[in-house]
Amino acid sequence: MSNPQQLRYSKEHEWLSAAEDGVSTVGITEHAANALGDVVYVQLPEVGDTVTAGETCGELESTKSVSDLYSPVTGEIVEANQDVVDDPSLVNSAPFEGGWLFKVRVAQEPEDLLSAAEYTDFAS
Repeated sequence: MSNPQQLRYSKEHEWLSAAEDGVSTVGITEHAANALGDVVYVQLPEVGDTVTAGETCGELESTKSVSDLYSPVTGEIVEANQDVVDDPSLVNSAPFEGGWLFKVRVAQEPEDLLSAAEYTDFAS
């Protein structure tokens, strides 16, 4: 498993891209996608919703279980990935590319996000 170096990671297994014009992209890690199994349903926050770091903002259902989706940052949702809603298997097949979940205008970023190396150690 290779975690992209340019991303930061939460201990709830979400990843966060660097902010571009104040907006970051969020997804779940390959580790989380593998642990979930085949994702069959995705519920994402809606555009305009406010999310809070460490709190639930959606749900992922797989053939194995149902898992809450946590936001790694506080902010306002500016885009939800409709492709993932239409084809939840993207979460498994491309967790760091087409399987991203939502974009958020970051208001506050917690201090405890992990680097790729720190996350790899944490997840193993």
